[in-house]
Amino acid sequence: MHDGDTLTVVIDHRQVRVRLIEIDAPELRQPFGTRSRQSLSSLCFGKMASLDVRGHDRYNRTLARVSCAGADANAEQVRRGYAWTFVRYARPDSPLFSLEKEARTAHRGLWQDPYPVAPWDWRRSVRESSRASYFGAGS
Repeated sequence: MHDGDTLTVVIDHRQVRVRLIEIDAPELRQPFGTRSRQSLSSLCFGKMASLDVRGHDRYNRTLARVSCAGADANAEQVRRGYAWTFVRYARPDSPLFSLEKEARTAHRGLWQDPYPVAPWDWRRSVRESSRASYFGAGS
């Protein structure tokens, strides 16, 4: 497992890196990042997986909906509260939105945090602070 929304599967003796579509999990250095990775690992590690491939991203990862031992890993990560529905990429009628709302209401996973930060916002703030320190902002 790489993190809570990326894993490696073996297809024909070849390792393939797969990014779960329509979800975004906390980064490893972000609160709940490690727990999100552990959740995905418990769902998929050592289990037979089936992929509904939708393409590739700019990092050449396979984009897919993944089922591990019959469980929809994408949906389960959101249901457990270890991933957001990736608003930018999910269809407006995606069932993931209701799973996320249910997890929020039940305070599961990252929703225990009173002020959770979406991974896309967290990545942007890290980039901005790196840029600011590179250019000597605040000096």
